[in-house]
Amino acid sequence: MMLPVNDVSLPGAAEGSERAAMVAAACLFHGFSDPSRLVILRHLVLGGHRVIDLVEHLGLAQSTVSKHLACLRDCGLVDVRAQGRASVYSLTHPEAVLDLLGAAERLLGLTGDAVTLCPVFGVEATLGQAGGDEHGAAAGGRGGAPGASEGAPGERAGQRGAATAQPGPVRR
Repeated sequence: MMLPVNDVSLPGAAEGSERAAMVAAACLFHGFSDPSRLVILRHLVLGGHRVIDLVEHLGLAQSTVSKHLACLRDCGLVDVRAQGRASVYSLTHPEAVLDLLGAAERLLGLTGDAVTLCPVFGVEATLGQAGGDEHGAAAGGRGGAPGASEGAPGERAGQRGAATAQPGPVRR
């Protein structure tokens, strides 16, 4: 997945490294952007699990669990080790994931319903999307990356008027 690096303008001598850091952060948050991946991550905080255990505990399809575990592994968030004929998945950095999930819960508590009501990334905007890429991003939706929303330069998604808040094409 390619992110629109040119949409991030950071002045100064460290522009390249700051831009790279922001792109890496956006990629990390995109790894957290699917509810199924969040459920899997929260469950793996408890310790290592086989795919069959995650399917049973979480009520997700085996193909869904496997697909999201592959994404999380590609993102460096999950490790896998052989245990007999099974594979056991665990978090690579459980404390850091727990800290990030806790920070997200605190921020959600502070913002209330603002995130779920967002016309670009909120519940209404994401419910109608179907399909997905290899990492679970909906084919008709936004990539979840900064700068992926349509609108006037310098305008944040939440600042646009209702007439211009319609979903646009995916930029990758």
